[in-house]
This record gives sequence, structure tokens and C-alpha cells, in this order.
Amino acid sequence: MSDSNSESDILLDSDYETDYEAGQDNVNPFGLEMHNPVFFISALLIIIFVVSTLVFPALSKEWFEATKSWTLQYFDWFFVIASNIVLFFCISVAVSPLGKIRLGGNDAKTEFGTASWIAMLFSAGIGIGMVFYGSAEPMAYYTDWGGTPLNVEPRTAEAEKLALAATIFHWGLTPWAIYAVIGLALAFFAFNKGLPLTIRSAFYPILGERIWGWPGHVIDILAVIATLFGLATSLGFGAQQAATGISFLFGGDATLNSQLILIALITGLAIISVVRGMDGGVKLLSNINMVLAALLLAFVFITGPTLNIVSGFGTTIVSYAQYAIPLSNWIGREDIDWYHDWTIFYWAWWVSWSPFVGMFIARISKGRTIRQFLSVVLIVPTIVAIIWFTTFGVTAMEQVKSGIGQLTGGITEAPLVLFQMLENMPLPYISSTLAIILLIVFFVTSSDSGSLVIDSITAGGRTDAPVSQRIFWAIIQGMVAAALLVGGGAGALGAMQAGTIASGLPFTFVLLICCYSLFKGLMSEYRLLQVATKEQAAESARV
Repeated sequence: MSDSNSESDILLDSDYETDYEAGQDNVNPFGLEMHNPVFFISALLIIIFVVSTLVFPALSKEWFEATKSWTLQYFDWFFVIASNIVLFFCISVAVSPLGKIRLGGNDAKTEFGTASWIAMLFSAGIGIGMVFYGSAEPMAYYTDWGGTPLNVEPRTAEAEKLALAATIFHWGLTPWAIYAVIGLALAFFAFNKGLPLTIRSAFYPILGERIWGWPGHVIDILAVIATLFGLATSLGFGAQQAATGISFLFGGDATLNSQLILIALITGLAIISVVRGMDGGVKLLSNINMVLAALLLAFVFITGPTLNIVSGFGTTIVSYAQYAIPLSNWIGREDIDWYHDWTIFYWAWWVSWSPFVGMFIARISKGRTIRQFLSVVLIVPTIVAIIWFTTFGVTAMEQVKSGIGQLTGGITEAPLVLFQMLENMPLPYISSTLAIILLIVFFVTSSDSGSLVIDSITAGGRTDAPVSQRIFWAIIQGMVAAALLVGGGAGALGAMQAGTIASGLPFTFVLLICCYSLFKGLMSEYRLLQVATKEQAAESARV
């Protein structure tokens, strides 16, 4: 084949130009930007879920449990394989020549400084979860609260190593690879190919113009549903822990009503943040989050068993590397209950969060090279997770080993572990209050950024939809979180897990197809860059 023919094929292969304009299928009652039919179907399905859960809580609880059991029985292997594929894909792209591609083109400039960029990654991604599980998860694995990873003997040196390894396994490279794939796909097709910033755009290399029809509608609707359940689970966790902390400090019980009131109040704060916009809302709150989180981390590090924490960093890294493959295995597991309740739940949770976190990362990452994007998104959060979970986990486990405080008897309630740990340290009321404030700010930030992302999807890729639509989705998130708490009753944690797993399953298929589509798009872009480089070299030679 001649060079000219090769270049022609490349141009045809990389031609992602379309006559479709973002929001052209929208309807505009009262000046709104509602994509038809994505907005209406998504909103209708969610409202039906909320109403039916509140009206029939007992039946809803049975449905949650049945759905979770069915999914775990038949698709646990699928979640594990999919997550491993996504991680391998991200690493391969990062180290390949494709990593040189810049999001937005060679001349694109970054919109946010590196520090603010990283801060927003955490606030939108896993902030609430890290506070909730910081000390609770290593403690759970160490003391056999619901099983131990790989059936290790609890409260032993091996159990301590596996507790830290399994925690980082759940919060390190794998979840951020899942986020990174969606974020990279959205950023690439929006900034480099000029397609609308919506999930369906990532499938243009496979579906072509059909993404503007029902195949694209289904993809976006699945993304909205998954995102809402993933967010609602996090908001439910945050409400449980904040209510528990308040009752721990000031007395009383962390009742369902108190949690619902807290969700309503914080949803109101999120609406205020939405009205303030990106700079006055999410960006400001993200920077506040990082300062508060750093203060709490420094306090626990300094007043806790500092030397053990420092040595624990190395132990965590080595153990993570040692046990990553056994923990990734799904064949012949003897710790099947632990594996389902923790690992599979986490993989489904991360998949559910991926449209939300991925789109948010995409919106703030223009101007970064793909290698820089993947390196930061994968490595920096993993390092922070190692520091955070080691600090809180070692501190909690050392209290158990030393026979100090209530944790010695094991975990009674997961939301209570952080406050029980802080109770045995200096200034318990101040540190616990700081933790509650941090939870609330993370709560508000997640709700605000989540409504931003969902609104973009349901507005056909428009990023300038009226603020009232983002307010609508912020309210809907609070309603779903409340419905999961009500429908779950005493087993609210299980209900939230069930909702996350059920919504994460269909989007896992979407995630894998997205990897293939993104690879096609990146290869096309890379070949174009090679052609452009050859032409520039030839032009320079002629001059």
C-alpha cells in the first residue's frame, strides 16, 4: 500500500466529525435543557424507586437482598476479571507511546493548578469513604468482623499485614484505574475530537452516528442510574457516620430519623454550593477538604503510635505487593463471604462511581498528557491511601493489641470505630468534631460535583444547563440515599451494598467496551500525529 493510501486510511479512520451538536435533542420547558429521552427516563426510574421503597420498605428490603444474592452468585467472577482488565489496560496505555497524546491537542493549556487538580480528584472521588473506612476496614479484617481476607487467623501478625494489604487492594490502583478509563475516554473524545461531554461519546469509534440514537440513550441512562446509586451509597455512609459521631459526642442515639434529617440538611448545603458555581463551590470545598483531612491525618499520626505507623508504611507496601494476586483470584476461594461482602461490593461501588468521578476528572483535566493523567490518577491516590489507611488502621489495631478502650472487644458498628479510636487519644472532642466537619464538607462536595456530572449527562452533554437542573439532581441524590436507609431498615448497610452491586453490574459491561473504543480512538490519534510529524519533517527538509 502506498504512503498516500495509508494516510488516506488514517484520516478516514480518525474522522470523528459529526453534525450532531450537544443538546440538539433537548426540550426546553421554562428555559431548561432536558435531553429527550435520557432526562425523563432516568428521572422517572429513580422517582419510581424512591416512592416504591418508601411505600413498601419490607418488600424493598427483600428485593435488595435477593438482587444482591443473585448478582454475587452468578457474576462475582465478572467483577474481578473486569477490574483486572481495566488496570492492565491503563498501565499499558500509560507506558506506551499513546501516553504522549495531550488532552485537548498539542497546544492545550491546563485550567487548574496541580494542587487544586489533585484536591478535586479526592473530594469528588473517595473522600467520604476514606473517612468512614479509615480505621474501620483494617480493624474489621484484623478482628474477624464478618470474616478475614484469605481466612487468615484473626488478631495475629499475619492478620495485621493482610488487613492493611486488603484495604489498599480495595482503595488503591484498581478503583482509580476504573475511574481513569472513563475519565480519559470522556476527556479525549470531548477535547480532542469535539464530541459532547457525555458517556455515549466514548463509544463513537464503535457505534458511529448511532450513539445519538437508542444505543447512546441506553448507555447514558445506565450511567445516570449507576452514578446515583454509587453516590447515594456514599452519602448514606456519610450520614450514618456523622449522626453516629454526633450522638457519640453529645449523647442520644443515631436513629434513622436523625440520619434522614442530616441528609436533608446537608443536601440543602449542597444546593447552596451548586448555586455558587465551580470556583465558589466544588473547587473551594475541595481545597477545604484537603486542609481538614491533612489536619486530622497529622493529628492521628503525631498523637498515635508514630513509630509503628512509620514502620507500617513499608509493611503495607510490601504486603500489598505480596497479596495483590491472591486477593485478585476468584477461583476456589475459601473466604467466599468476606470476598463477596468486601471485594465484590467495592468493585461494584467503584464501577458505579466511575461515570461520576470519570466525568468530573475529565472536566478538570484538559491540557494534561495521557501519561501525566494516568500517572497522577493512578499513583497519587494510591500513595495517599497507603498513608491514610496505615495511619488510621495501625492506630486502631495498636489500641486493640494494647487492650485500650472499647475497640478491644471488636467492632459493634462500623460508623463508630473512628470515634472510639479518637476517644483514646488526646483532645477527643476536638478531633471528633473535626472528623464530623470533614465528613459534612465531603458530603456537600460529593453531592455538588455529582449533580454537576449527572446534569451534564441528562442535558445531552451541555455544560451550561440552568442551575435549577443541578439543584434537582442534588435533591434526587438525597432522596435515593434516604430511600436506601429507609428500605434497608436495620440492615441499611446491606441495602446500600445491594443497590450499588445491582446498578454496577450492567455498567461493568459498558466499562469493558469503553476500553476497546478508547483504544481505537487513541490509536487513530497517534497515527495522525505520526503523519503530522512526518509532514513537518519533510517541510523542514525542503526549507
